[in-house]
Amino acid sequence: MNVPLLAVQITIFNCGGLAVAMCGSHKLFDGPTGRAFFTTLASVSRGNLNDVILPNLNEASLFFPSTTKFPQKHLSLFESLWFIEGSYVTRRFVFDAKAIATLRAQVEGKLENRPSRIETLSCFIWKCCMAASKAVSGSPKPSILVEAVNLRPQTKPPMSNASLGNIFWWAAAVAHPSDTNTEMHELMKLLSEAIELYKSDFTHTLQGDGGLETMSEHCNQLEELFSLEKPDIFAFTTWCYLGFTKLNFGWGEPYWFGFLGKVGPAFRNLTMFIETKDGKGIEAWITLDKERMAIVENDPEFLAFASPNPRISSL
Repeated sequence: MNVPLLAVQITIFNCGGLAVAMCGSHKLFDGPTGRAFFTTLASVSRGNLNDVILPNLNEASLFFPSTTKFPQKHLSLFESLWFIEGSYVTRRFVFDAKAIATLRAQVEGKLENRPSRIETLSCFIWKCCMAASKAVSGSPKPSILVEAVNLRPQTKPPMSNASLGNIFWWAAAVAHPSDTNTEMHELMKLLSEAIELYKSDFTHTLQGDGGLETMSEHCNQLEELFSLEKPDIFAFTTWCYLGFTKLNFGWGEPYWFGFLGKVGPAFRNLTMFIETKDGKGIEAWITLDKERMAIVENDPEFLAFASPNPRISSL
């Protein structure tokens, strides 16, 4: 079956509005690559070639050589963890500036460094999802938060932002069933430690021919961790600060920028962040199975900070 690696659709509405949509293979590009593509497309559309991003097509393969030696057992592990058939739904929630500031204030003074907005929201949503999972299963399970980390600025030397490819990996924070501390600051400490790992020499060990060994060791650790009971995995990624809400194809900046369409197993337990038009708030597009979503979207603690699918005109 021939499947396009990239598709762009332009839709013109009777009211005069216009929507530009893109669908592409994540095997080829990530958020920063999407930024480079859209920025260049918009620049060419405006006739302004000064903002065109010249892609670097070789750097990714130089830093991370391709290999066909990745053990099949590791591929099977990831398939069993990520691609689980089920009935999933995606909901859009908006956290305004006040809600984000309040959540950050709750943990300030309890952490060594002030958390970012994305770290704060990730751990808040993780906390609510863990509570929903416990309610569904009747008992706590191992729970893992994985946060996408852009590897470009972490390599030695740092890679160019124009390097095209799927150049990211997951920072993993693990909460065990025996843990009694699942307060926000405890979860944020776990996430902070996971992200700090990539600011050390760890990223350098992923580079070159030795990267395969590092990846295999990582997979072996996961297999050992999951040997007794498969955990809940909640993934978070952000497209904030990539300029998508400011793209100008020649008729002004977009009124709104959104994510996703039809969801499936690849999006299970995934939250995607994008800033609101004014840059002060953040949208969270959360995909969960129907049982967990029903609990989260009716959780008073969650709704104290998140607004379910507000009108776009009100942002």
